[in-house]
Amino acid sequence: MAKNDKLYDLIIVGGGPIGIACALEAEKKALSYLILEKGTVVNSLYNYPTNMQFFSTSEKLELDEIPFISKEAKPSKQEALEYYRRIATSRRLNMKLFEKVEAVENACDVFQVTTTKSNHSARNIILATGFYDLPNLMNVPGEELHKVFHYYDDPHLYAFQKVAVVGASNSAVDAALEIYRKGGDVTMIVRGNEIGDRVKYWVKPDVENRIKEGSIKALFNAQIVKIEQDIIKIDQKGQEITLENDFVLALTGYRPNFKMLKSLGVKLEGKMKKPVYDSQTMETNVPGIYLAGVVCGGLETHKWFIENSRAHAALIAEHIANK
Repeated sequence: MAKNDKLYDLIIVGGGPIGIACALEAEKKALSYLILEKGTVVNSLYNYPTNMQFFSTSEKLELDEIPFISKEAKPSKQEALEYYRRIATSRRLNMKLFEKVEAVENACDVFQVTTTKSNHSARNIILATGFYDLPNLMNVPGEELHKVFHYYDDPHLYAFQKVAVVGASNSAVDAALEIYRKGGDVTMIVRGNEIGDRVKYWVKPDVENRIKEGSIKALFNAQIVKIEQDIIKIDQKGQEITLENDFVLALTGYRPNFKMLKSLGVKLEGKMKKPVYDSQTMETNVPGIYLAGVVCGGLETHKWFIENSRAHAALIAEHIANK
């Protein structure tokens, strides 16, 4: 154990909703804990688009039966930030912010955690790291240009600009519609032959109708092959298309930090790189290391979300308490 360092029952890596849920369950079991978050409270939610509205209703985003009151049935990003921040404040959660985990080592059944600011020790580690930090890259020439973004925030930046939105998921559809309504000239570039079937049911008809009327252009069965300062080159069924372009929003999805999982010895299975864990306890193949939230699905990032992974926290706390 590091000098002058407290030995915690568990360290939670990630201060998002599921990390907070794990802390609340740890308190119920009288387990000492520390949340380590590389950014602000619920950092991933903070970096979601400004105008984002959740798919889930507010009660399905609640933690520990603490009421989540929202103006509409499906809460906004700002309402969620306020809700989770108030939980962290009112419950006085033991949380260190802007402290990124750099390494975890197992020494005599005690995990030594090195961060950008300090060292900590714990008997158990919970990885509640989500998936929003690592975008799926297109791996095409020009992707490094300043006009290319893998995250979308606010449509105002793209007003009166020629914008290529890559993807057909919720994030891509929301961006395309918002930018179009702020005066942007939007072209969606979609690898498949239609808008994704998991797009929010109240949004999907909107974007399909905008495409049908020509307000938003869409190239299906297409992909960008090269990005230049003023143009992009697209391959559509073997035909090369050149478009004038000011910005590229490559909203092609995100992935968990597999490098961290591998470094800890957690096994990954199959093409989807699903981490190995016991679904009854959430403990991985490495004793003392647990998974909670989206990270459990590997590349299937649509499988777990706040609504259905809140239960992971109670399973983990119960298992650790009974050791």
